[in-house]
Amino acid sequence: MKETEKPSGPSDKTIAAVCGLYCEACRYFISTMEDPERLKWLAAQANMTEDEARCYGCRSEKRIPFCATCKMSSCAAERGIDFCGECTEYPCDELNAFQAARPHRIELWANLDRIRAVGYRQWLKEIRGHYTCPQCRTLNSTYDLKCRKCGQEPSCEYVAQHRSAIEQALKTR
Repeated sequence: MKETEKPSGPSDKTIAAVCGLYCEACRYFISTMEDPERLKWLAAQANMTEDEARCYGCRSEKRIPFCATCKMSSCAAERGIDFCGECTEYPCDELNAFQAARPHRIELWANLDRIRAVGYRQWLKEIRGHYTCPQCRTLNSTYDLKCRKCGQEPSCEYVAQHRSAIEQALKTR
């Protein structure tokens, strides 16, 4: 995928991260696709250039620096697997530490289990609704406490389930 290409649709593997994250629910991804002003703000907050903050998904050629140097992605490539859940060493120490570090990773185990059970294409169809505003159907990030379009609280089911962990993480930044 070229830097300027967007993922092609809801079954595009570029938005299904090796570790089980759903890229479309990432604020960098959303900002890259829809909100240049928010991307500028996120880049400044992370001490990155706007270009560095631009991301098209885990398996794309253009990822934020953290994702571009992801150990799980390179490990999966070396092992010839698509997702960490396929590994004989799953869950490894690296993935355990990664999952525990931030609230947007809380559901990794459930995501990887679901990917194993139904395949990534079906999982992508299902997971999108978990991050969609029940009021206006806008896709929100894991850190959008209110819907970024209509202001609905909570912004989505993920936030409803994990709000306290998300709020705590936002306070410590």
